[in-house]
Amino acid sequence: MHAGILLLELGAVILGLGVLGALALRGGISPIPLYLIAGLAFGTGGILPLATSEEFIEVGAELGVIMLLLTLGLEYNADELVTSLRGNLRGGLVDLVLNAAPGAIAALLLGWGPVAALAMAGVTYATSSGITAKVLSDLGWIGNRETPVVLSLLVFEDLTMALYLPILTAMLAGVSLVSGAVTVAIALATVSVVLVFALRYGRLIERFVASPNSEVLLLKVVGLALLVAGIAQQLQVSAAVGAFLVGIALSGELAHEARTLLEPLRDLFAAVFFVFFGLQTDPAAILPVAGLAAGLAVISMITKLLTGAYAARRAGIAKAGRARAGIALIPRGEFNIVIAGLAVAAGVHPDLGPLAAAYVLILAAFGPLAAKMVQPLITAIARRT
Repeated sequence: MHAGILLLELGAVILGLGVLGALALRGGISPIPLYLIAGLAFGTGGILPLATSEEFIEVGAELGVIMLLLTLGLEYNADELVTSLRGNLRGGLVDLVLNAAPGAIAALLLGWGPVAALAMAGVTYATSSGITAKVLSDLGWIGNRETPVVLSLLVFEDLTMALYLPILTAMLAGVSLVSGAVTVAIALATVSVVLVFALRYGRLIERFVASPNSEVLLLKVVGLALLVAGIAQQLQVSAAVGAFLVGIALSGELAHEARTLLEPLRDLFAAVFFVFFGLQTDPAAILPVAGLAAGLAVISMITKLLTGAYAARRAGIAKAGRARAGIALIPRGEFNIVIAGLAVAAGVHPDLGPLAAAYVLILAAFGPLAAKMVQPLITAIARRT
C-alpha cells in the first residue's frame, strides 16, 4: 500500500509539473514560479500535503541542484572563466556590490544576524542564467552587441558562486572562527585545484569521459559529477560547486553532446527541486513578508538595470543596448533558491525561506514579462539614437 501511494503521489506531482510547464510555455513565462506554487500547495500548510513521497522528492531535489550546476558548468570552460574574470572584473564587482547589498542590508536591519545576511546577499545577487538565456533567445537578442556583456556578467557571477558557496556552507555549519577559517581555506583550495586541473589537464578528463555511445557518455558524465559532488561535500565544499567544476572541465563538442543528453534529466530534477523548496515553505508564512519581498524585488530591478547599463556603456554600447542588458539581468531563479534552500536546511531564520520564495516568484515571473513589455520602448530608443 505504501509503495502504491508513493507512486500515485509521484505520478500526480510529475504530471502536474508537466501541465504547469505547458501553461508557462503558452503564457511565455518561466515555469519556475509555477513549480514553486505547486510546492507550496502540496507542502505543510498547503491545500493537499503529500503523505509519503516527500523524502523521495528531497533526494530528487538534491539531484536537481547537481544537474542544474553541471549543465551550467558545461556552458563554459576554464579558459573562458579566467578570461571573463580578467576582462570584466570591474563590471562584475559593480554587479556584486550593487546586487548583494540589498539582501545583506535587509537581513541586518531585520536583526537576522550575519549568517542570514550572507545568505540573503546571495539570494539578491545572482541572476538566473537559465531564464536570462531564454529571454535573449525568445526576443531575438542573441546576436545583439550587448549580449556578450550580459553573458560575461553571468560567467562572473557563476565564478563568484563557486567561491561564495563554500564560504556560506562553512558559516551555515556554525563552526568556530578557527575551524571555519580552516574549512573555508580547504574549500577554496579545492576549487582552485580543480580549476587549475581543468585548465591544464582538461583533455585527459575529456578522453576518459568521451564515448561514441550516448548511453555510456551519459553514465560517465553523471557518475563523475555525482562522485565529485560527494567528494566536495566531504571537503565542506557545496556538492553543487563540485558538479559545476566538472562541467567546466569538459569543453568543445563533448560538452555540447553531454549538455544535449543531460537536458531532459536536468529539467525533470530541477522541477522537482523547485517543488521541494516550495514544500519546505508554509504558504501562510509568505503573506507577512510579501511587502518586504516586493520592496527587495523593486530595488533589485533597479540595481540590475544600473549594472547592465554600466557594463554595456563600458563596452561602447548605445542606450537601447544598455537598457536591454539591464533588463536581461533581472530574473532570479536557480542559484537564489539553491542558496535559500541551504540556509533553510541549516535553520538560519524561519522567515528567510518564505522571503526568498516570494522574491524569486516575483522576479522569475516579472523579468521575462518586463523584457517583452519594454521591447517597443527600447526599439523606439534605438531609432532615435
